[in-house]
Amino acid sequence: MNKRNTQQRRHLIVSQLQQQGELSVEQLAEQFNTSEVTIRKDLTVLEQAGLLLRRYGGAVPVPQDFVSDSSLEKVSKRKLAIAKAAAGLIKDHYRIIIDSGRTTAALLPELATKRGLVVMTNSLAIANALRELENEPTLLMTGGTWDPQSEAFQGQLAEQMLRNYDFDQLFIGADGIDLTRGTTTYNELYSLSRVMAEVAREVIVMLESDKLGRKIHNLELPWAMVKVLITDEGLAAADAAQIEQQGVKVIRVAG
Repeated sequence: MNKRNTQQRRHLIVSQLQQQGELSVEQLAEQFNTSEVTIRKDLTVLEQAGLLLRRYGGAVPVPQDFVSDSSLEKVSKRKLAIAKAAAGLIKDHYRIIIDSGRTTAALLPELATKRGLVVMTNSLAIANALRELENEPTLLMTGGTWDPQSEAFQGQLAEQMLRNYDFDQLFIGADGIDLTRGTTTYNELYSLSRVMAEVAREVIVMLESDKLGRKIHNLELPWAMVKVLITDEGLAAADAAQIEQQGVKVIRVAG
């Protein structure tokens, strides 16, 4: 299917939703002369991007009290800008890992134009969203023990599964940044992150600049394991330069 047509259809869905307030899958399938399965995939991708909310049999607009909250809107824009920059690093037929997290999840709609991807994840939410993409990447799950705090699978079984493969890239978030040490996390279960980094040729960290300076004692990934940090322009140039001295490429996006 022509990806340009897909993007045009999705743009029209969002526009019509803003005008009409609610749309059904059946109505959209008839209008665009496509299957209901395709429309459901469209709605899933658009919901992941924060452009609508799924409802049984259709979709509704995002509530105005959410949209009008300037801080939430700003966060959403930053995440999407970071995700777009991250997607620009992915080539067709790459084998990638996507760790659990809201910022990494923002990457998923950007994968719709990539061909032949193999994607490993430890997140059920990310796995389900990947299944809705029209290009249908090959999906691998780590398995393991469910951790309610990270909402992802962790543990030795997950680590063992990862070690059976090798990957081109890992996309991972963080709870904080330590300018001298690396990325930090509140979660005590961070050994899986290290294994993910070990089996990937490139480690790309995706996070918003407001996580700088959080005093978190758990070091998740030392800078020596990170190749690229993608964040927003809220990260000061001096701080970015200090991170780059650790051998990390820093990409700051407008958002």
